[in-house]
Amino acid sequence: MLTKTLVIKSEAGVHPQSATVLVQTSSKFQSEIYLAYKEKKVNLKSIMGVMSLGIPPGAEIKIEVTGEDEQEALQSVSDTIEKLV
Repeated sequence: MLTKTLVIKSEAGVHPQSATVLVQTSSKFQSEIYLAYKEKKVNLKSIMGVMSLGIPPGAEIKIEVTGEDEQEALQSVSDTIEKLV
């Protein structure tokens, strides 16, 4: 399992449009990918899960990836988060 902690820089936090892109990016990989914020952890391939977190600007989040393509998945998701949010 690989993990990475990131900070949300967007003034809008994780909004529906950025959440959709994150889910689409995550869905390209076979690995299990989770997004953790505060005490809650959701599947990053679920738009409803991601939106249920209500992640605001400046929040510290954690990405957890487990599977065959975990390195590539973590890099792709991290890059997407840094560009969008």
